[in-house]
Amino acid sequence: MSNAVRLCFVLHDHQPVGNFDGVFEQAYQDSYRPMLDLLSRHPGIRLAMHTSGPLAEWLEANHPEYLDRLAELAAAKQIEIVGGAFYEPVLAMLPARDRIGQIRRYTDWLEHRLRTKVTGMWVAERVWDPGMTADLATAGIEWTILDDFHFKAAGLADDQLDRHWLTEGDGKTLTVFPVSEHLRYVIPFAAPEATLEHLRFLAARRHGALAVFGDDGEKFGVWPDTHRTCFEEGWLERFFALLEANADWIRMTLPSEVIREEPPAGTIWLPECSYREMTEWVLPPEKQLACIEARQAAKTDPQLAAIEKFVRGGSWRNFRHRYPEANEMYARMLVVSNRLARLGATGPVDRQAYDEAVAATYRGQCNCAYWHGAFGGIYLPHLRNAIYRELITAENALDRAEGRASEWIEAVSSDYTFDGRTEVRLANEHLDCWIAPATGGMLYELDLRHQRHNLLATLDRRPEAYHTQVLAGPGKARSIIDASQLATFKQEGLERMVRYDATRRKSLIDHFYDVDATAAAVADGEAMERGDFANGFYEASIRRNPDRMQVLLTRLGNVWGIPLTLSKAVTLSAGSETIEIGYKLEGLPADFCQHLAVEFNFAGLPANAAGRCFRDDDGRDLGQLGSRLDLKEVSRLSLEDDWLDIRATLNCQVASNGGLAGVWTFPIESVSQSEGGFELVHQSVVVMPHWIVTPDASGCWQVVLTLTAGSLATAAASTDRSEAAAKLRTGA
Repeated sequence: MSNAVRLCFVLHDHQPVGNFDGVFEQAYQDSYRPMLDLLSRHPGIRLAMHTSGPLAEWLEANHPEYLDRLAELAAAKQIEIVGGAFYEPVLAMLPARDRIGQIRRYTDWLEHRLRTKVTGMWVAERVWDPGMTADLATAGIEWTILDDFHFKAAGLADDQLDRHWLTEGDGKTLTVFPVSEHLRYVIPFAAPEATLEHLRFLAARRHGALAVFGDDGEKFGVWPDTHRTCFEEGWLERFFALLEANADWIRMTLPSEVIREEPPAGTIWLPECSYREMTEWVLPPEKQLACIEARQAAKTDPQLAAIEKFVRGGSWRNFRHRYPEANEMYARMLVVSNRLARLGATGPVDRQAYDEAVAATYRGQCNCAYWHGAFGGIYLPHLRNAIYRELITAENALDRAEGRASEWIEAVSSDYTFDGRTEVRLANEHLDCWIAPATGGMLYELDLRHQRHNLLATLDRRPEAYHTQVLAGPGKARSIIDASQLATFKQEGLERMVRYDATRRKSLIDHFYDVDATAAAVADGEAMERGDFANGFYEASIRRNPDRMQVLLTRLGNVWGIPLTLSKAVTLSAGSETIEIGYKLEGLPADFCQHLAVEFNFAGLPANAAGRCFRDDDGRDLGQLGSRLDLKEVSRLSLEDDWLDIRATLNCQVASNGGLAGVWTFPIESVSQSEGGFELVHQSVVVMPHWIVTPDASGCWQVVLTLTAGSLATAAASTDRSEAAAKLRTGA
């Protein structure tokens, strides 16, 4: 029964940009190194291996001997090195120039380091768009693997999926291999013999059939309990031994060998698609559950079984609809990419800085923080922080590449987030402020350029399909890895911590509450919103001076049905680390008395961590950054992070009615799912100065705030200088 069936076994090893060093090391010890150890004992096992760029760079710095072993196995033809886009972006979200650039850069890196030819690539998350075909071919790629789900969506039958195909775009062709979803689920979660049974079925149906397994290498040692199963209990050893023992009819083959030895089955045009689960995760919770139910119903109903393969969810791009934070990251990335392209066309002043900007831009395109499914993804603050760190790094490098002045100020506007509305960017060499007038006049991004940190890399709390399981409580929810097992609850009481936000968790969000609103009611989302300003549309205008610029935001709205005008002026000067924010309410009736609370969020400053705390005006430690505080008559409050060298100080001037602000603080914590179970994740801390607003004789009320954000060493001095200047301007 020689070559009755051919098996292509493809592993994808990946760690995202920004993941913790300890996670890389643990994955290396639990999965990557043991896999190579096992391959050295089983020379009959031949496979293709993709190592993502972030992981390859870490291995080069920490375990170069691993890459040396990969090179030796590639030279021996036991493995084929699979390329890809360097920093594992979802290619469908990139401009063609960045797709091609990332692929070529990683191919060059792999061929130089591993001394082997790279002809194929791994498509991140198997997110496919037919418009990518020509770009992949242009980048020198000859083949890739996608899920059989893609091929079924194109109308192919099961018995047509045991071979490779061509696809075409703009006259260029690419070989595509269909990955078996069945094998993805049985390896390594069923007995090794289950895979052989499936291969016997394929061989009996067609002599010379091709079976393709392609999935995460972390399934073999990193996912929960898999190190014990695969290595300690010997699942992989038995599996490899079985394949070697049946080599008379199972031939382990490499993708490039298949292409050389067999003609393609034909040409097929695959639709926009990803693997099945991904198309479900991108849907809103209720639609996600409906899609799963419809697919299961179609599978079990004989009258509907024929259409089951066409039941799929949505487009990966709509994670940017589900999570506005993902769209903000994407939009920020595209601003940098476009700037890079413009400079590349005209020629940089500093080539080294330009090359640094290219690498940082590509790192900022790593896909993991842009979506959420079985893994934490966008819910993980350290991944979001890493994306912004790279994008800010790229901006700083582009400043040097352009030869920009050491001190500068600019205010520009455009539809940066692709929503048909105009956003404003107010920036200098220290701070980068992004304002959305149409969405509550909010400050939605605040970059500290020297620390390369976005203080507003926040995440709103919103419904997720799996929250129904969380609300059911421990002992009822099922694992996303193995539905036969109960899900793990990483903290007690998670079912009581599921909450949703009515407004964005950003800054300069304007709330009006009842006079007797309490800190607890506001923190728990029980205080009633009495105004229409928090989500309302603000008119925006820009005032420009050579070294000082201001964005004026104005809205005619109402509180309790009482019309009033709220204006807030956001001012930044060249050379300054301080944002001045002036509030003015006009048209107030004489008996107006209402609670105004201005919400600020600070992200990426962890709670319950050493070296991170609140400090009052006298420098006293008020508690860690997840603390609930109800402070009375506050003039200044600082948030400090020793690790990031950040101090953010909010200075509340005396309001026009003579009142000092009170300040409420409380954490924003989300309940999310990961491969390890359900967990509570600290997303940001709210700092909310609030006043009881009563008008003066002219029906007005005013207050000035300053926010100084910089390093621990310089922030205090900068705050003092700004405060003195503000007093001079206001006549205080």
